[in-house]
Amino acid sequence: MADFIKAPKGTKDIIPSEVYKWQYVEGVLRQIAHEYGFREIRFPNFEHTELFNRGIGDTTDVVQKEMYTFEDKGGRSVTLRPEGTASTARAYLENSLYAKGLPFKGYYIVPNYRYENVQKGRLREHHQFGVEIFGAPSPAADAEVISLADTFLKRFGIHEVVAHINSIGCPNCRPKYHAALKEYFESRKDQLCETCLDRLDRNPMRILDCKVEKCGEIAKGAPVALDYLCDECKDHFAKVQNYLDDMGIAYEIDTGIVRGLDYYTKTVFEFVSSNIGAQGTICGGGRYDGLISQLGGEQTPGMGFGCGLERLIMVMEAVGAPFPEPPTVDIYLAPLGEEADRPVQKLTYELRQMGVSAERDIVGRGLRPQMKYADRIGAKFSVVIGTGELESGSARIKNMITGEQTETALNAEAIAAVVMG
Repeated sequence: MADFIKAPKGTKDIIPSEVYKWQYVEGVLRQIAHEYGFREIRFPNFEHTELFNRGIGDTTDVVQKEMYTFEDKGGRSVTLRPEGTASTARAYLENSLYAKGLPFKGYYIVPNYRYENVQKGRLREHHQFGVEIFGAPSPAADAEVISLADTFLKRFGIHEVVAHINSIGCPNCRPKYHAALKEYFESRKDQLCETCLDRLDRNPMRILDCKVEKCGEIAKGAPVALDYLCDECKDHFAKVQNYLDDMGIAYEIDTGIVRGLDYYTKTVFEFVSSNIGAQGTICGGGRYDGLISQLGGEQTPGMGFGCGLERLIMVMEAVGAPFPEPPTVDIYLAPLGEEADRPVQKLTYELRQMGVSAERDIVGRGLRPQMKYADRIGAKFSVVIGTGELESGSARIKNMITGEQTETALNAEAIAAVVMG
């Protein structure tokens, strides 16, 4: 098979026999977002590269290694969106959404693009459900976002996943922590990878997120952010835990979580599953109080998370979470002979206008192949319409599951009454 008719590496087709699962998951996520007061926002698949350099941070793996960046025909540097938060923040500023009252609460379901090693649950084009809150400094916002993630996991039947939470401080206490990290890693710099050597001076906390095995081992003994929090950050983190306790949401404090993007401050969290291998994070996020100001806006607190839909569906399948049955056709109309062709076309159209899912033969099959096809597509009912049916003005509708036949008038209203019960 020629390469040009294969999906590019790291991408995947979602074919009709699988897409119903995605539609179900997306529908539930939209419903839960609505229950939590979030409204959908949509934005372009590509942005100016500078948005991600400034918003995500030029010391992150995403910016340094994973972005699809190119020049357009006007010589402008543009990048396929690697994550949704920076785009939401840009749209928030450009469209003056702050003027409509705070907090702003938005959600999105979008494809993202990262050039990374392809593995189970990690694709170069992946799909993400994300939520963002701007303008809410309260730890209640942190708890609300974490509880939303907990809600959809439970509603999908995923009960064994626990929230891992941490606090990485704020601009007031972060410098002391960075100094401690730099001192720790400086004494071990000969063991660090080349990328982490660059991070050592620019942002030593990024070393904690390095995927290189030797750096990960060194990072296990590094100072932890919780030991360097200022009083305000300690209080904020304690209140987040209090809210989670009040809601009965299980969590673990995990000092190893720092998240991979520079905009995070204070609370960070992940929901991790053991059902999809070593890279088990289903969703993750945190607070980013400095992002809007980094992009040129007023100082505005932010909080949110992203969830990869590929991973979410993988976990649902792994734990046996229930999916609805795939949609099927209500009735298959089989024209028998040329005289029946136009009446069947008209009848099929009329049924569809009444909300009935109706199919008819459009490839010229004989009667037996038509019935096999009706069975293959899962039609609940079928009806054969030939000269006899047209002359009598009646037809027998067959229940494809029980085999029971019902005689009815040959018009859309009568057929729909049988099919729809």
